[in-house]
Amino acid sequence: MASWSLAGRREVKHPFAQWRSTLRSDAAAGLVLGVVSVPDGLAAGLLAAVNPLSGLYAYLFGTFTGALVTSSSFMAIQATGAMAIIVADVPALHATSDPQRALFTLAILTGITMVLAGLLRLGAALRFVSNAVIVGFISAVGVNIVLGQLATFTGYRASGVNRVIRALNTVIHPGRLHYQTLGVGIATIALILVLERTKLGPLGLVVAVIMTSVGVALLGWSHVAVLDDLGAIPRSLPLPVAPSLRLVPVLIVPAVALAFVGLVQGAAITANYTNPDGSYPDASRDFVGQGAANVVAGVFQGMPVGGSLSASSLNKAAGARTRLSLVIASMVMSVVIVAFGGVVGHIAMPALAGLLMLIGFRTIKPADMVSVWKTGAVQKAVLVTTFVLTMLIALQYAVLVGVGLSVILHVVRQSNQVTITRWQLNDDGDVIEGAPPASLASNDVVVLQPYGSLFFAAAPTFEAALPAVDQASSHSVVILRLRGRSDLGTTFMDVLRRYAESLLAVESKFVIVSANARIQEQLAVTGITRLIGASNIYEGDERVGATLRRAYQDARSWVDDHERPEGTAG
Repeated sequence: MASWSLAGRREVKHPFAQWRSTLRSDAAAGLVLGVVSVPDGLAAGLLAAVNPLSGLYAYLFGTFTGALVTSSSFMAIQATGAMAIIVADVPALHATSDPQRALFTLAILTGITMVLAGLLRLGAALRFVSNAVIVGFISAVGVNIVLGQLATFTGYRASGVNRVIRALNTVIHPGRLHYQTLGVGIATIALILVLERTKLGPLGLVVAVIMTSVGVALLGWSHVAVLDDLGAIPRSLPLPVAPSLRLVPVLIVPAVALAFVGLVQGAAITANYTNPDGSYPDASRDFVGQGAANVVAGVFQGMPVGGSLSASSLNKAAGARTRLSLVIASMVMSVVIVAFGGVVGHIAMPALAGLLMLIGFRTIKPADMVSVWKTGAVQKAVLVTTFVLTMLIALQYAVLVGVGLSVILHVVRQSNQVTITRWQLNDDGDVIEGAPPASLASNDVVVLQPYGSLFFAAAPTFEAALPAVDQASSHSVVILRLRGRSDLGTTFMDVLRRYAESLLAVESKFVIVSANARIQEQLAVTGITRLIGASNIYEGDERVGATLRRAYQDARSWVDDHERPEGTAG
């Protein structure tokens, strides 16, 4: 930010000078986000079936790095529920002799993928992912979060090939539940719901987890699992570690899936939260920021992270005015780890499970599912397929299938949206638009204007909409207007060739107007120019409609010449 002095010199205002004016608001928001992120980070690690400290470290270093690199001033980069579920489903993390090193390697690979996506400016590519896929995937993730915590929530570790089977196993064996553990989980959920409605607001979930964990200690319920049961909580920040290069081949697919999910969720933040100056953040730079956060988190023993919509919303709602709030939140997490590591180890595991189950339940959006369901049969099929696959197979593959469904859905939509209308030109200069004739009459001039995307999948729809040509279609001219079309593939060229041949067979003509240089080159390469004649291809210019009128007059004269009896003067 800059200002001008009376002497006319430009004075550069240092960013820290600007931050000083917003320090109080940012400090308050950073304190809230930092405190809330401690149990949330531990819960994310628990959800991912890894050491909960990896979740906390990911929150710390992801938030700090993102604050320095992203274009968005309010994006909190943390481990999201969807990403944690994917991590839990990665077989390589459980099959190796060093699962922790595999986890850190996965985070670094995810980061590299995100950075490449940002550098290649792939932010616009996310628009090809349909809302039906996103709603189906996120809703299924919410159900998976709830079902995935049943073992920690109830104290009974059921067997089964997936979370659905294990959940059914739990329901039919109520006698095997550990009721002290179950009571802690239920009490935590109840306290969160109550305390959130008080002045504590978002801090209510922190207080609820602390209260139930203290209750476990006071009641002497030694059989209720706590974080220390997973290993002593160190009272220091983690040291950097190197990735395991030998695991890279088996981690590439889950890394791509994690990057995709993280970027989709981050894109929602980019699109919905403007920066303090009112500008929208750059999606591709946010990709790079999320990637850098993953690399740093992985180096410092954290799990994969991405833009967290819930954490970003909390940061903004708590009063954040600049990215300084995210830096302060990271500092708060550091203080908690260093100064209160011993206390953190006494947090009850079912309390964290209850917190996660509540988050999972809130992730499910019935209203969004109903909205998608009502939009059509194709959207229904995509929604159901994505939801069912996400529930039954590893999420890394469900994500990739969802992307494939989005591409297919996009192709289907575009191919069905191609229409052709007939333009009729009158002497007053008006253009009257109407439906094209089902068949081409003799001695007629028909101007066709296509609408929609003319790509290969739409070619059959386009061809079926063209006026049919038969023996009664002689001595006519069909004019196809291509203004605004920058490229046509070989599939469409084949359609144009077949139609031109059918017209020539009955002594009629095919004319193409407003064809740019690229399309003219394609027409020449595919032999269509030679087939219909170069004089029947009109290049457009900046005068909208002028080329069409010239081609129409030429066509009308040609038809009139064929209508006159032989030997009659024009």
